[in-house]
Amino acid sequence: MTDAHQIIKEAKQLGDEKIAEHSGRFFKSGPGEYAEGDKFIGIRVPVVRALAKRHMAASLKTISVLLESEWHEIRLLALVMLSEQFKKADPDFQKVIFDFYLSRTHLINNWDLVDSSAHHIVGGYLVNKKRDILYSLAESNSLWERRIAMMATFPFIRLNQFDDTIKLAETLLDDKEDLIHKMCGWMLRELGKRDLPLLRTFLDKHASVMPRTMLRYAIEKMTAEERQHYMAMK
Repeated sequence: MTDAHQIIKEAKQLGDEKIAEHSGRFFKSGPGEYAEGDKFIGIRVPVVRALAKRHMAASLKTISVLLESEWHEIRLLALVMLSEQFKKADPDFQKVIFDFYLSRTHLINNWDLVDSSAHHIVGGYLVNKKRDILYSLAESNSLWERRIAMMATFPFIRLNQFDDTIKLAETLLDDKEDLIHKMCGWMLRELGKRDLPLLRTFLDKHASVMPRTMLRYAIEKMTAEERQHYMAMK
């Protein structure tokens, strides 16, 4: 039995049918929903993270097998392991992980999978590099690649580098997916915690045409008066 199959066997022993049933509904795996057909073992995130910690030394080959799993939590496990390895890797191996991640975005196919990994790996790698790839991702037909692009700006925001968040939010203003509206609003809200005047400038320009969900997320930490002001622009 390979390392990957042993890890999958261990994970399945931790599963719970009731949790799996709830997860299937929560992550919209029903017919016609954005994660149609996804399968769940029934493992809570803290349990996934504890399992990842026990297998943190897994090879990239093992992680690749896990990421190709039909089970949602196994893919999450792979991404948690990959993210933690990235944080401790030297620059050469970080590049390997970055390329590995971007070559498998079709497997990173739900919002929690993106949100647990994109800022660590894509954003982490690009902090001191050109970021053209984010704009290519933002133009992708894949909902998940577009979400990766925006999530990747989180470490930039923490470094008070806001240009890419603003430009990508403008690029995605007309996106049809609610999950993109939520992500853009979230990153704009985080930007506003550090530079409220810049957020106001963005909202003054775009609030009237922003998707309502994006706007609500973006203004969440503002005063009641400001929230009312911007919502009235819709």
